[in-house]
Amino acid sequence: MTITPDVIVIGGGLHGCSAALHLARRGARVTVLEKDHVGRHASGVNAGGVRRLGRHFAEVPLAVAAMELWHRIGDLVDDDCGFDSHGQVKVAESEAELAALRARVDELTSLGFTHEELIDRPALREVVPAISDHCVGAIVCRRDGAANPYRTTLAFKRKAESLGVRFIEDATVTGIARNGGAWRVATGAGAHAAAVVVNCAGAWADRIAAALGEPVALEPIAPMLMITAALPPFIKPVVGATGRPLSFKQFRNGTVLIGGGHRGRLDRDSNRTDLDFAGLAASAQTVRDLFPVMRGAHIVRCWAGIEARMPDDIPVIGPSSTSQGVFHAFGFSAHGFALGPIVGAIIAELVTGGKTNLPIAPFRIDRFARAGTIRD
Repeated sequence: MTITPDVIVIGGGLHGCSAALHLARRGARVTVLEKDHVGRHASGVNAGGVRRLGRHFAEVPLAVAAMELWHRIGDLVDDDCGFDSHGQVKVAESEAELAALRARVDELTSLGFTHEELIDRPALREVVPAISDHCVGAIVCRRDGAANPYRTTLAFKRKAESLGVRFIEDATVTGIARNGGAWRVATGAGAHAAAVVVNCAGAWADRIAAALGEPVALEPIAPMLMITAALPPFIKPVVGATGRPLSFKQFRNGTVLIGGGHRGRLDRDSNRTDLDFAGLAASAQTVRDLFPVMRGAHIVRCWAGIEARMPDDIPVIGPSSTSQGVFHAFGFSAHGFALGPIVGAIIAELVTGGKTNLPIAPFRIDRFARAGTIRD
């Protein structure tokens, strides 16, 4: 039997907005509590990659399902979210790296997935003509791409609001407790009650989990990005590297986004991030090495978002291990943007029907307790 309870979603990032939208589509009455404003943190300032490429094998089924939603995202949220499907490429700079990519594609194929394609040097030059001559090959996912993260998050919010979802901003959660048959969630802006709570609190989600008696070893991180002045068009796919961090793409207006793993410093209690200029310099050097056309580019802005990383670099998705009526979706470890549409659908399925057809066992919150990885 399908149940449509009242639901409180904690966190107004993409995953919280997506969960709210999908729950509303199933008839639930939903309130979203956001401590700042919707899209304030990682969901609004990430690199916007929409990829199946290079995923942890546990995430692959979710990434494949998410890609189908991205290719009809306008039907879901009445906005194309700036989504372009020009492919994603992971470049090998040596024969050893190419061999590692070949082994990955072979393993992925053995699991029944064929979206990653190994290509040699000439084929790489066809896909990415601006790539440096020393690169020997790559893997490519031709239907992958990128979208505008802040626009996407707001599109999910607007669509959810049109279905009756209530968003309350500047509402930091200060307590959560069971009150009879409902959960009472206290905030600085008042208390709210519902039968179900969904924890999508991002880099602050461990505090919600700890209040429920299931602490996790979440690490707040601050992935850094920088953007250049506009250049003449020279690349369409999103490009990453095999042996060093990189996420690289050119927007429709000619500006180029550079990121891919180097991190700044942060204080999550004050929402403060500080840039690590040595890390930014390393990203710039990678780009100089891989794209000679970039050697005269001017960086015009740098920033860092606040995100949650888990010890095994895959998220927590699913029901609480301690508290009936509580569900989690957090810890996407700097690669959760593309999964947002499908994770919201999964949460809605779990809340209203008690199950999902997608494999989420690897994302159980109690995997850390079983593995003994919880820190004090």
